[in-house]
Amino acid sequence: MSSDTRRRFRHTKIIATIGPATESLEMLQELIRSGVDIIRLNMAHGSVEWVGEIIGRIRQASNNVGRQVAVMMDVKGPEVRTGPIPSPVELKVGDRLQLHTGPFESQDDGIYRVSVNYPDLPCDVEVGATVLIDSGLLRTRVLEKTDSCVTLEIVTPGTLGSRRHINLPGTQVNLPALTEKDEADLRAGVAAGLDFVALSFVRQAADIVTLRDFLKELHCEARVIAKIEDQAGVRNMTEIIRETDGVMVARGDLGIEIEYHKLPLVQTELVKACQSQGKPVIIATHLLESMIHSPIPTRAEISDVCNAVREQADAIMLSGETTTGSYPLESVEVLKNIVGSIEPSINGQINARIQLYTPKSKMLRSSVALAKEIGHSGVVVFTRSGFLAYVLGAMRAGEVPIYAFTDIPNTFHQLMLPWGVEPFLMDFSDDPEQTIQNSLGQLKNKGWCKPGDWLVVITNALADDKIIDTLQLRQIKGLT
Repeated sequence: MSSDTRRRFRHTKIIATIGPATESLEMLQELIRSGVDIIRLNMAHGSVEWVGEIIGRIRQASNNVGRQVAVMMDVKGPEVRTGPIPSPVELKVGDRLQLHTGPFESQDDGIYRVSVNYPDLPCDVEVGATVLIDSGLLRTRVLEKTDSCVTLEIVTPGTLGSRRHINLPGTQVNLPALTEKDEADLRAGVAAGLDFVALSFVRQAADIVTLRDFLKELHCEARVIAKIEDQAGVRNMTEIIRETDGVMVARGDLGIEIEYHKLPLVQTELVKACQSQGKPVIIATHLLESMIHSPIPTRAEISDVCNAVREQADAIMLSGETTTGSYPLESVEVLKNIVGSIEPSINGQINARIQLYTPKSKMLRSSVALAKEIGHSGVVVFTRSGFLAYVLGAMRAGEVPIYAFTDIPNTFHQLMLPWGVEPFLMDFSDDPEQTIQNSLGQLKNKGWCKPGDWLVVITNALADDKIIDTLQLRQIKGLT
């Protein structure tokens, strides 16, 4: 907001992954003070024991600072990896490499051999297919296969180390949505009170259903984020978005699985698809990769983040920058500065892609249009499930904050994600009018609004013994 007496409002949310550089209580407090909205736990590098301890520490840091954040667990998911080898092997163009799904013997025939953890690999890959090893650094081609072995020809030379990740572009793999490790990690996370679960390598909507069913067994209401990071996920994006609560554009593996020059197009397509269905979308991986070692970003990274903000992604995410990087707080500050410069330059037209089917959802669109026309306004909404606030955020009404009040702590945390939503945890009164007055009082006292401001309030009212939806105009009262 432009007035000096109002707090500055940021529509785009910031997610920070924690690791050795940031997991101390002191650093967590600094991250939360700096404006991070969601803390991500990357379980590819986390243990069951770590989960309970770190979530407790995040909550303690939030309480110490007086600002709450949400917790997102990113489960590792199923991965295809090579097995251990005694020492790294240098592979040249034309060399042969065999991936074995069962026991094998080393032979002095010039062919390098290594185990692989995916028994169905020979069934799934076709002769001539591309197999990428170690994040695509080693590019190979399938020459031949047997029931238990795939022979590869090295196309791009490199060094093969132990337990390297394998990508199979264009290959439909038969892997479970959740591994035993994922289930153990989730049990620990649910017990500690997580808010979001990000599911890796989502290939179809059924993967989301599998996770939801598992969370239901644990009586957990965490929102599910689908990570799109291979061709199958891109191909099935519409059905996945329909089933999930949000999407993460996981550009690390995605950039390996598809042609690199098409990655920006796929990112834009995913953002638009999420906006048409009113689902939050997160842009992740390599936003400020150079800041792992440098105190300032490259110009290309600045442009990349600007693009994500212009596309109106709900959130932008830091990974290595805040897990092992030397400048985690500076990285958050860079994101905030870029968002602060770019957001005011965006056209700010209300999302025309979103599909609205009910009269109430159309009323929500009218509420943000009205607030936008009034100017220096916002929309106040009361919600227990978070649904109304998520829809309002999906409208993408620039310069119109969505002030979402809830009395449910879990919902309060989950409202940290959607674009333009500022959540408040507040007890609701039995008297609806008192609840409205309490919310307006909080907004004034905390500096979000000033006396004389007009706000659009979405609430229920009683008429002829029936509950009806209402859209009201309320003015912030002067000082008393």
